[in-house]
Amino acid sequence: MKEKILVVGAAILDVLAEPADEHVFETGSSPADAITMRTGGDALNEATVLAKLGRNVRLLTVLGSDPASEIIRGHCRKYGIGLELARTEPGVDTGINVVLVKENGERSFLTNPHGTLRVLSGEHLEGELFRDVKILCFASIFVFPRLGNAEMERLFQRAKKQGVLVCADMTKRKNGETAEDIRGALACVDYLFPNYEEAVLVTGKRELHEIADTFLDCGVGNVVIKCGDKGCFVKNREMFFTSPAVPGVPCVDTTGAGDSFAAGFVYALSEKMDLQTAAAYANACGALAVQKMGAAEGIDNIVQVENVVKKYHSP
Repeated sequence: MKEKILVVGAAILDVLAEPADEHVFETGSSPADAITMRTGGDALNEATVLAKLGRNVRLLTVLGSDPASEIIRGHCRKYGIGLELARTEPGVDTGINVVLVKENGERSFLTNPHGTLRVLSGEHLEGELFRDVKILCFASIFVFPRLGNAEMERLFQRAKKQGVLVCADMTKRKNGETAEDIRGALACVDYLFPNYEEAVLVTGKRELHEIADTFLDCGVGNVVIKCGDKGCFVKNREMFFTSPAVPGVPCVDTTGAGDSFAAGFVYALSEKMDLQTAAAYANACGALAVQKMGAAEGIDNIVQVENVVKKYHSP
């Protein structure tokens, strides 16, 4: 049986209005060039990219029992993303974000703090999760208020005991947390994918080596810091390097770029590629993601990604 990648985290819908005019509250109505609806959420974005790259993906998320959840389920059927581990909470609304995009690209969000985006908890992570699973992708640390260090540590330890590679993405901390506060969970992570700003907040450091060393001292195996248009910085106990971003990329929408980056890196790990090549695949996926509106619209298949890597990555 083909080994699977399990992605744990959020699956929501994004409703984007562009351009959005704040005067709508005075006039009662305002025209927008486009109002579109797309799937989103860190875990669903990663799962979608991995599925497009040909991986066998399961998604563990929480959905409501409502029309929004049916759209997400339809999306997963389309791309072959397994939902057998998804949890349904009938009394909770499936997460929907309203994204207001100004003419200059600046975004403002209307979110529902009571929707499924925030309810994932330790009880949703029980049961047999890791049968035939090769890699666990936790997307992302700090998204879920009910999943603290203890819950993440338990999940990651269970995965490690079953020989599963543990990868974790990160978002901005919510309550002033530090790396020390989540040391137990970090000690079980093989690959950590924070972006630079997130990493600065959690470690209190600003220099890339010091940031990475803080995570390594907590037990992380490999630290992969996303640095936007500067590419990424990778460090472990034996080596470090910077992998440059794909040059000359027209940036249309950065939504989901970090999720696509993580998916590209995880894909390369699933193919047992070396770290330099994995970073190149991650940068390629991030570059493709920002060239189209929507979190995962810019990535079509593995051939497309490989072509970018071959063009810009020197062996």
